[in-house]
Amino acid sequence: MSATRMMILGLVQWMEPVHGYDVRRELLSWSADKWANVQPGSIYHALRKMTDEGLLHEVTTEQIGARPARTTYGITDKGRAEFQSLLRNGWWNLSPGVDPFMAAFSFLPALPPAEAAAALRNRATQLRAGVQQLEAATKADWADNKPIHVTWLWERSIVMAEAEIAWCERTAKRIEENGEIKFG
Repeated sequence: MSATRMMILGLVQWMEPVHGYDVRRELLSWSADKWANVQPGSIYHALRKMTDEGLLHEVTTEQIGARPARTTYGITDKGRAEFQSLLRNGWWNLSPGVDPFMAAFSFLPALPPAEAAAALRNRATQLRAGVQQLEAATKADWADNKPIHVTWLWERSIVMAEAEIAWCERTAKRIEENGEIKFG
């Protein structure tokens, strides 16, 4: 949640005054739903909650015709302080996420070796597809309209995926060479 909180506070500060729809659109254009776990459906709830907490304030609420009311948000001094705290925490501290694969891999001996090796190669294939998507995105025209640091984030994701691809292939080969792997 702190990544979502930081992303929303940062964007409101950067774009204020801003509608929730524009915050959502910007986050999705950065693919933040994939690398920051920002769920598009949670953005409006987060905006309201941060307003209740005094981190944001409503600038205006307008309704045009039968369309839903649109609220424009700004950031408060308390919100700026919270953003700076979250920002610096993100820069200076490691916060490894929980990856269900780590839990599954800890039970490697529960799978037949051939299946484990095949699953690792499949993971590598999926990661390669993700790398190809990110590489295409960095070359797309719309990427020219994004801050350069968003492209740098994608480059980081590519490098990390390439490292995991190499690990998956190396580990699949080890499993095939060792045969059965047992607990203990």
